[in-house]
Amino acid sequence: MKKNYKMIIAYDGTRYKGWQNQKGTDNTIQGKLNSIFTKLEGEEIVVQGSGRTDAGVHAMGQVANVHLSIEMPVRQIQDYVNLYLPEDIGVMHMEEAPQRFHARLSAVRKTYCYRIFNSSSPNVFERKWMHTIEEILDVDAMQSAARYLVGTHDFMAFCRNPSKKKSTVRTIYNLEVVRKGEEVDIVISGNGFLHNMVRIVAGTLAEVGTGERQPLEVKQILEEGIRENAGAMLPAKGLILQSVEY
Repeated sequence: MKKNYKMIIAYDGTRYKGWQNQKGTDNTIQGKLNSIFTKLEGEEIVVQGSGRTDAGVHAMGQVANVHLSIEMPVRQIQDYVNLYLPEDIGVMHMEEAPQRFHARLSAVRKTYCYRIFNSSSPNVFERKWMHTIEEILDVDAMQSAARYLVGTHDFMAFCRNPSKKKSTVRTIYNLEVVRKGEEVDIVISGNGFLHNMVRIVAGTLAEVGTGERQPLEVKQILEEGIRENAGAMLPAKGLILQSVEY
């Protein structure tokens, strides 16, 4: 019987077309992992991720699982995979998991962070991993608006393609807006997220921060469920999948 392995994976998504394997390109995170595990196992292997991150999105704590029959110590498997992965993808931890563990189906909570560089100065060293907004953001107003989104709601207004989902109801457990000097982080935890939901939430809160919207408008947007009423979708480069819980 094949053993099931759980992995925590980090990647800089800048030059990739997202997590999910795609026809016509091997330039995806899942595609790179599939190729290496297939070579190791000697037969086609498909790595299962906790969810699809879009092109340009990063991860510190993506979780995946893979079934393998090869008899090697888990640390040796991890070292083999990291040897052949490009420098911007890494398996940070690997362990044997129960047979029923599935990275996507077993997940109960995910946490994302959207990073904003809030300054008119050049962001020389982290420009690839943060979105710049030069106008000083009102973090208190953003946090007031964020409170309306916590809980179980229909997030249709914050989804790019709601028609592709059976349900647009999701639960947000926590949503915090935190200033760290010239950086403003929007940290959101939930039981799952719709297509581009976090980037649209971040864009809407940013518009509250610049004074384009009032915090109460976010409550109205949520209730009306119309995508056009919500804020702009911020660029992928500021988004990081921080962790997945089981």
